Amino acid sequence: MPGKIIVTGASGAMGAAAVRALASQGKPVMMACRNLEKATRVRDEILASQRGADLEIRHLDLSSMDSVRAFAAGLEGERISALFNNAGVISRRYELTQDGLEHTFAVNYFGPVLLTRLLLSQMEPCAHLVNMVSLTCRFARLSVESLQPAPGDFSQLGTYACAKLALVHFSLELARRRSDLLLNLADPGIVNSNMISMGRWFDPLADVLFRPLCKTPEQGVRPALAALSSDTRLQYYIGKRTLALPGRYDDPILELRLWEETDRILFGEKN
Repeated sequence: MPGKIIVTGASGAMGAAAVRALASQGKPVMMACRNLEKATRVRDEILASQRGADLEIRHLDLSSMDSVRAFAAGLEGERISALFNNAGVISRRYELTQDGLEHTFAVNYFGPVLLTRLLLSQMEPCAHLVNMVSLTCRFARLSVESLQPAPGDFSQLGTYACAKLALVHFSLELARRRSDLLLNLADPGIVNSNMISMGRWFDPLADVLFRPLCKTPEQGVRPALAALSSDTRLQYYIGKRTLALPGRYDDPILELRLWEETDRILFGEKN
């Protein structure tokens, strides 16, 4: 029996689209979601059209490192064939989590990193790991200090871009350490989902003028689905294209420093 495919944020627009597509391929999927009520509605909707789909829901709140650890502990003994780090958030304001982490970084970086690290030992040989990144990465500038921004450093898109860029650098460092993983990055582009609501006065205007031009969730998740079914490694999936990871992201010195600082924050140590 194949191992589970874990999809984080599986009750959101793109997460649900990913689960629906994977279920149609007969794949067993674990829906890792913060909102269990919403996840149940998504699962039931899929089961109504795909009877017999192997879908399991488990609670996961990526803003809480205790929740991430509890989720991983609950999977002890499970075989994992793929992990799709799909969940993300664009925080509207500066806010610290119960762990003392800035919320955007907690959900988009620290949570996925901790989850991945804790599940590595259970991932099958040549397991797929797909990290959802963002086109905003190309405009970000990152340092070790960026991992814990101060209130004055926060901006909705800027902090989000830095968190996603940190996830890119984590992926590169992990790929050096684990050559057995089929680790790839997926960029959905701009997708018509709740994430693009900025909580500003211009949202209604953007809904009329901008949303119709965005990709549907089904279109946005296609790069990740392609990565999950490929035998490639360290490729950048965007639209219908598969590209070598842009060289501007390759910085081994920064990646090692980010890895060590992340270890200090999450584990209180350096590895």
